[in-house]
Amino acid sequence: MITSYFPKCVAVFALSVLSVGALDTFIAAVYEHAVILPNGTQTPVPKEEALLLMNKNIDVLEKAVKLAARQGAHIIVTPEDGIYGWVFTRETIYPYLEDIPHPEVNWIPCRDPQRFGHTPVQERLSCMAKDNSIYVVANIGDKKPCNASDPECPPDGRYQYNTDVVFDSEGRLVARYHKYNLFAPEIQFDFPKDSEFVTFDTPFGKFGIFTCFDIFSHDPAVVVVNEFQVDSILYPTAWYNTLPLLSAVPFHSAWARAMRVNLLAANTHNTSMHMTGSGIYAPEAVKVYYYDMETESGQLMLSELKSRPRRETTYPAAVDWSAYARGVKPFPSEQPDFPGMIYFDEFTFTELQKNTGNYTVCQKDLCCHLTYQMSEKRTDEVYALGAFDGLHTVEGQYYLQICTLLKCQTTELRTCGEPAGSAFTRFEEFSLSGTFVTSYVFPQLILSGSQLAPERHYEVSQDGRLRSRGGAPLPVLVMALYGRVFEKDPPRLGQGPEKLQRPPSLAPFQD
Repeated sequence: MITSYFPKCVAVFALSVLSVGALDTFIAAVYEHAVILPNGTQTPVPKEEALLLMNKNIDVLEKAVKLAARQGAHIIVTPEDGIYGWVFTRETIYPYLEDIPHPEVNWIPCRDPQRFGHTPVQERLSCMAKDNSIYVVANIGDKKPCNASDPECPPDGRYQYNTDVVFDSEGRLVARYHKYNLFAPEIQFDFPKDSEFVTFDTPFGKFGIFTCFDIFSHDPAVVVVNEFQVDSILYPTAWYNTLPLLSAVPFHSAWARAMRVNLLAANTHNTSMHMTGSGIYAPEAVKVYYYDMETESGQLMLSELKSRPRRETTYPAAVDWSAYARGVKPFPSEQPDFPGMIYFDEFTFTELQKNTGNYTVCQKDLCCHLTYQMSEKRTDEVYALGAFDGLHTVEGQYYLQICTLLKCQTTELRTCGEPAGSAFTRFEEFSLSGTFVTSYVFPQLILSGSQLAPERHYEVSQDGRLRSRGGAPLPVLVMALYGRVFEKDPPRLGQGPEKLQRPPSLAPFQD
């Protein structure tokens, strides 16, 4: 069953926009899809069996596309791995792949399906877009033959790429993106030789596209936004949620806010693997999001977005993330710091021992400052302020600077950094800042039950403080300033020294 969420006031406004042909705004849609998975992926299946499974998933996606189009959507994003699933080898993914040409060939598969060989999936996606007059974004697999003249050609004589495709409202292929930063478990796919910066223009703004793990990267994620000046990012993902810092909705909304760009994020839905969390995010606000660990059905979301947010008077100003913290002397403390692990990184923590206070915790060059006021200091909950300044080295390498206030899982300090689901302590005031050396910092504020805090209750100041406003007591679960120091990264995020096999509950994202 497909359900949808679209505020009535937005629907009425969308109709008025469309009626006069104005494209200052557009209606975006994302669909969180409960993927129908293959029975097994240890041995290859015939192409006919692979196509049968893919068509089952496309049948579901087509219903979402039609529903979105009826509600006035201009574009819809579907998830990574949404057509066939995610656990494959090179051999077992092959029957699911098609040859996807470069968009410069000017091809509408719905009208000329045999032009590039047998391409039934691209034909269906093209027809879905054409028949419903909507841009369709999907994730499929591309195959490209190679031979011994190419020294990097794999032994099986082909490259296999995790690939996003976009078909415009006439069914024309307008974008193809090969995922550059593969996550460690993606052994079925090859790394592209070079990062691709894929953009395309529409009557409702300029779009860029990348996939899941790419969001941690400079290439292509930052480059597409900053150098190519796109208005909106299309983002298929297959993301495992892990609190405290790597849950899909908080991280994606924080990224959109910090990068000051629209983000259309479509996640897969599989509660047994902690996969949920999709949304439509604007630079100044979360428009709509979905997070549901209780049901197994898909969810369609729609919202109005500004087509060219950089031109708007409401476009947020750039933040100097260390401006305030550089002028603050570390708050004195007689209590000892203690270590704690978050996703295999060792943080330095200090405990919040009173209902009000000022704390500083430092690690290497990063000092994190917190000022806060609780409604009361509960005896059954413990909070800690943490700092991390270092290279993350598990399932990829990337350099982080993080300041975080979080609720510990229990009253034992050794559990600080482990996932917690609920919080009863309410913070009436707070201000978190850090001496970051990067301008790429993603602010998160997560409340009890893994819900986002409404923007009316907090703000990010231009001098780099994540602070309360409005005076409403908030049951804070996690507060974080998540910084990325790209100049200290290796060439490619997905090629790290360590690869772990561990339960899905500990993995933050699939790929």
